Amino acid sequence: MKSKARICIPVCVKHAAELAGAVKRAGEVGDVIEIRFDCLEPAEVVEALKRYGDSREAVLRPFIVTFRPANQGGFRVIDKDERIQFWTELAQLWLRSQSRDDLADIEAKLLFEEPAMGELIDRPGADRVICSHHDFSGIPKDLEHLYERMAATSVRVIKIALQANDATDCISIFKLLDRAQREGRDLIAIAMGQAGVMTRILGPSRGSWLTYGSLDEDTATAPGQLTARELRELYRIDRINQQTEITGLIGRPVSHSISPHIHNAANAQANLNAVFVPFEVNDIDAFIRQMARPHTREIEWNLRGLSVTAPHKSAVMGHLDWIEPAAKEIGAVNTIVVETGELHGYNTDAAGFIAPLRSRIASLESLRCAVIGAGGAARAVVWALRDSGSEVTVFARDCDRAKAFSEQFRVACHDLAAADFHGFDVVINATPLGTRGEGENETPAVAEQLRGVRLAYDLVYNPLETRFMGEARGAGCEIIGGLEMLIAQAVEQFNLWTGKTPDIEAMRAAAERALKRSVHAHT
Repeated sequence: MKSKARICIPVCVKHAAELAGAVKRAGEVGDVIEIRFDCLEPAEVVEALKRYGDSREAVLRPFIVTFRPANQGGFRVIDKDERIQFWTELAQLWLRSQSRDDLADIEAKLLFEEPAMGELIDRPGADRVICSHHDFSGIPKDLEHLYERMAATSVRVIKIALQANDATDCISIFKLLDRAQREGRDLIAIAMGQAGVMTRILGPSRGSWLTYGSLDEDTATAPGQLTARELRELYRIDRINQQTEITGLIGRPVSHSISPHIHNAANAQANLNAVFVPFEVNDIDAFIRQMARPHTREIEWNLRGLSVTAPHKSAVMGHLDWIEPAAKEIGAVNTIVVETGELHGYNTDAAGFIAPLRSRIASLESLRCAVIGAGGAARAVVWALRDSGSEVTVFARDCDRAKAFSEQFRVACHDLAAADFHGFDVVINATPLGTRGEGENETPAVAEQLRGVRLAYDLVYNPLETRFMGEARGAGCEIIGGLEMLIAQAVEQFNLWTGKTPDIEAMRAAAERALKRSVHAHT
């Protein structure tokens, strides 16, 4: 059965003249339109109220009207008297128009503490009021009491939006939705921030009256707000229900990852009732105990597995019931499968790394390989190369710090600053140097150092063409980019979670689209 996900598009413009166009665009992609009067310049509010009626009639969608103060997520300081005056004028406008579809989102504090607002609710009708509370500091200790006080009113909908600082903060939101479902109350419950993204995606399937999605990335009106297109197309929110299998990425940070694009494309192509969600996790111990482990987790959900990224690949191992031998030797797990009440750990990075290399070089036996870096990414690389019979040498900025690494994998370590790669068949960059951002123009090696090398392999996948790859190309090397490893390891993950082989081209196309959008976002 399909989820009846309702997406509300906030309209936030500075000038009244922009209102009609913005409302029209919102109506093309959203189910509900929220007009944020607090976004308007102060002198524009009265004019916008006059134009509101015309905008309302032009789009056949329910509207939510909001005039939120700065401490409740508004875009400017609005004093109490100005807010009361605004709601009074809106109530009169509604009475004249006889409209019964629109709702007013009014903060709970104003409704509870101002007698004039109590009278105002009675005029347009309490069934047209959303009583809301926003907390940008975290999850309040008195959350249940707050909900009970709001639920004791006769308002149509309760809205609670709280800042999540860790994925486990979302548990309170999901529990509140469960309670509202039992009590027959309409509730919008959202955890804001990157750590709360899962509530925006999964909330409607768990009873949230609606979720919010922006028109595009530049018009988001709250931390962690996704675009409506992402909700509909990437996460297929209309298909998510209580039976949907959930997989996701745990790490810190995860907002940059394109894994949701890769895995959700594979889910869609295979027509699976499954969704892959990013989970911003600070405390890995708490997350595994409270959300992942079947016998101790505090929410009911159909969690099938997890992809693990930095900084949790090693720390998570102490929480697993079984770990494959290769992952134990590597000392890192990047994939968890929930299997008959247990958590099983795997490392698909090694297989993901070696597959593109094997497609270029038939035999890896005695291949002379230089691995730049001795961090987490290098562990799977060195293990996979040695397991394939290659000769491996590590180059690091500080070999003293890399001593434990080199001893564990029985490889020599040389100083990167004085590196000369003449005589090596393959050079692998297993450092983050060259990743999009501040270090984008950096490279661990230049063309002169790479001359004579057969193949250069960069684990960095964003951007698609790194400076290291450009230097290697200039030196006449064959090239492998990090996207190939990313997709290859994701193929292994998908198979572990589903037992199926994914559509690799669909995964690749989704990844390339996501990376192209990333380029546009940085230009």
